[in-house]
Parts: sequence; C-alpha cells; structure tokens
Amino acid sequence: MKNKAKNKAGALIAVAPMYIFTLAFILGPLVYMLLLSFWRREGEWGVAADFTVRNYLRILEPVFLEVFFNSIRLALLSTALVTLAGYPFGYFMAKLSPKRRNICMVLLIIPFWTSSLMRLYGWMIIFRANGLFDGFLMSLGFTAEPLKLLYTYPAVVVGMVYALCPFMIYSVYSSAEKLDWSLVEASRDLGASPFRAFITVSLPLTMPGLFSGIILTFVPSMGLYFIADILGGNKVVLVGSLIQEQLMKGHDWPFAAALSVILLALTSLFLLAYRKITKSEEVEGLV
Repeated sequence: MKNKAKNKAGALIAVAPMYIFTLAFILGPLVYMLLLSFWRREGEWGVAADFTVRNYLRILEPVFLEVFFNSIRLALLSTALVTLAGYPFGYFMAKLSPKRRNICMVLLIIPFWTSSLMRLYGWMIIFRANGLFDGFLMSLGFTAEPLKLLYTYPAVVVGMVYALCPFMIYSVYSSAEKLDWSLVEASRDLGASPFRAFITVSLPLTMPGLFSGIILTFVPSMGLYFIADILGGNKVVLVGSLIQEQLMKGHDWPFAAALSVILLALTSLFLLAYRKITKSEEVEGLV
C-alpha cells in the first residue's frame, strides 16, 4: 500500500508542472478572453465588467460578416490549392530514394531558417511593378506593360499557399512513407490501372495525412493576417486583421475578444468535423 501511495504521489508530482502550465497559460487566458467578450468597453483603454452581448451583436453587422466570409473563402481556396500542390509532392517524395528524399526535405526546411516576414518581403520584390515576375513575362512577350499584382487578392493567395504548403507536404509524406507499396503492386497485378490503383489503394491509405494537412492549412489560414497585410495592403481584410486593428488602433478589447471567440469556435467546429471523419474512417477500416 505504501509503495502504491508513493508511486501515485510521484506520478502526481511528475504531471503537476504540465497541469500548472495548462491552467496558467492555456485555460486561464481562454477563460479570461471569454469573460472579456461579455464585458463593456469604457473610456479609451478601460473595460467595465458589465455583462453584455453587444459585442457579439456587432459581429452580425454586414461589414464584419463580410470579413468572416472573406476569411473563410480565402481559407478554403488556400487549402484547396495547397492540397493540389502539396499532396502530389508529399506522395511522390515518399517514393524517392533515401538520398533524394533527404535532399527534398532539406530544401523544404531551409526556408524556415529565415524569418517569415523576410520571405514575404521577397514576394513583394517579385510581385511589384517592374519586378522579377513582370520582367520575366515581358521578356517572353506575354505582357507589354507591368502588371499590378502586388496588393491584390491573388498575391495574398500565393503568399498563403507558399507559407502553408510545407505542412501539407510533410503530413502526406508521413502517411505515404508508411504505405505498404506491395498493396499497390498487387492491385496493378490484378489488372487495375495506375489511376485506379491510386484511387482505391493509395488515396484511402494516405487519407489520415491528407486530413492532417488540411487541418494544418485551414486553421492557420483563418488568422494569418500579416500575409494579407503585407501582400494585400488594405484591400484584403481577414478576421485576424480585424482583431489586430481592434486591439492596437481601436483599443476595443471586449470586441476583439468576441471576434476571437467566434474565430475559435469556427476552427473548433472544423476540428470536431475532422475527428468525426477520421473516426468513421477508422471504424470502416476495422469493419
């Protein structure tokens, strides 16, 4: 009995720092943000602890609803493009020889060694008028004058895809690397075409990596406001940009908290849908 009590006490001491950290830096701020969203702004910087739902009613105004719809649309578009570009890359990278595979992984990791802001400023140099992209198109005769690509919606989409594509690649690669390629060969031996073998064998077995990549792409793209600010200027406003504006310029902390709660709720619903889909996939696999 004494040994069990000592083991239990030791286990509690071992996990205590994790619980303290979770309560202090995760659960605590979330609870405070939720409470703050129901409070009222007072003065320039002040907050009054008076219960109100006015902050949430403000979100129903057309201008703020449009920001949410634009953010969701950009997130869906970015996720779709990242999937189209990242899935084949991760899938075929898993089929490379170990030497070439390591080279690809290093090339994907190297950009993360520099600041994301510096990389985005590099895209500004590419997209600006008379920049590298304009010079390339004009040298080939596709355009006669510089294009205005910087501070446009397509520039923001390109920035999103560039920033998030590695997450999709590594997620798909982690699933494709564990794929039993003999199953694909068996389907080919039974008369399946390469496309049919991919649809019926490879794609279902790599679906967990695909879903993980979608989560790692869609959820951050809802809040990566600095990409929209740098490449889109003031023309592309996301929910993250709106929250940052309320905090830094408007000083309306309760309204910013309400926006954050709604954004958190939307991403949580997406995560719940992901868990439900993956759980159903596991059940079907067992059956």
